[in-house]
Amino acid sequence: MGTYGRFPLTLTRGKGCWVNDDCGNRYLDAVAGIATCTLGHSDRAMRHALTRQLRRLQHVSNLYAIPEQIELASWLVHHSCADSVFFCNSGAEANEAAIKLARKHGHTVRKIERPVILTARASFHGRTLAAVSATGQPNYHKGFEPMVEGFETFTYNDLASFESLLNRMEAYGPRVAAVLIEPLQGEGGVHPGDPAVFEAIREHCSARNILLIFDEVQVGMGRCGTLWGYERLGVEPDAFTLAKGLGGGHAIGALLVKKHADHFVPGDHASTFGGNPFACRAGLTVARELQRRNLIHNVQQRSDQLDRGLNSLVQRYPKLLQGVRGWGLLQGLVLRDDADLAAIDVVKHAIEQRLLLVPAGPKVVRMVPALVISKREVNTLLARLDATLATLSA
Repeated sequence: MGTYGRFPLTLTRGKGCWVNDDCGNRYLDAVAGIATCTLGHSDRAMRHALTRQLRRLQHVSNLYAIPEQIELASWLVHHSCADSVFFCNSGAEANEAAIKLARKHGHTVRKIERPVILTARASFHGRTLAAVSATGQPNYHKGFEPMVEGFETFTYNDLASFESLLNRMEAYGPRVAAVLIEPLQGEGGVHPGDPAVFEAIREHCSARNILLIFDEVQVGMGRCGTLWGYERLGVEPDAFTLAKGLGGGHAIGALLVKKHADHFVPGDHASTFGGNPFACRAGLTVARELQRRNLIHNVQQRSDQLDRGLNSLVQRYPKLLQGVRGWGLLQGLVLRDDADLAAIDVVKHAIEQRLLLVPAGPKVVRMVPALVISKREVNTLLARLDATLATLSA
């Protein structure tokens, strides 16, 4: 079906941070499946681990215990603030699970008849109907109304906006079950969260027994220079969602919860494919390679290098560029509002320079390369982006 406006490019194979098209051209990939291929393409450890797994067992029902699933859940719990995990297949599914958890919390703990979840404007939580209803971008709603009820939005990083909405919603008794928010808004334009605002939101939620749920689908698993986005904010959520980088290019999602927020009982929620042996082996491989290769340290070093290089480009092209924002290897190059240039224009011209980028809204060019990217490859990325901007400037 025609659900994608695709670029005129057919990719056939890849290795590390590089991909080849069907004409033999080689591109530096700063998209990585949109922040998904944590270890890059055709990683040796991933190939070996998944080949071994296919020789043993690839899928069984969740009616039985799955050793790989238990092992991955144990790793996630041991390395985070969570106490238990529900596995599914994608970020949207993880957020759907979080929405159901929030509603059950509202009904059983706060005794709300029609629970409401607060989300941020310019957010993105997925394409399924409830997840897109939670997404605070009306352009994603158009043509699919009526949206699922039970969501209200406030301005991201604006404490006054949040407090005004919370007080209005709770003026005549409990109505809010949860706050669902991204530590860094990715699709909404690469906006990192303000630690002071998030700390205040945490305090409000704790005082009223409202769940604070973080959508870490894009920032989790080391991408932001720490293992989890909440570590960048110094605020622990009651629950958080994962996908993208967790599977290193293979389909897996997860909802992680603290003990007091673990409201699901048998029959409340389920997934046929979620947490199957193959997907969990992919997740375990990513987790172990993050540690074995000390990739978070690499993210921190390459992030500093990329940030310096991008800011240098801002100085070089002041008529086109406004600034740089992001965390770790999730960086956004912000175009000037008054420049006759859109992010998609930069992405299209970068392909001619054998560089793959992705937009994050109309005026932000996003870079989310594999976490294994090297110093030399970051320099190549910057040189090819410079050549792209030079062409556009001319």
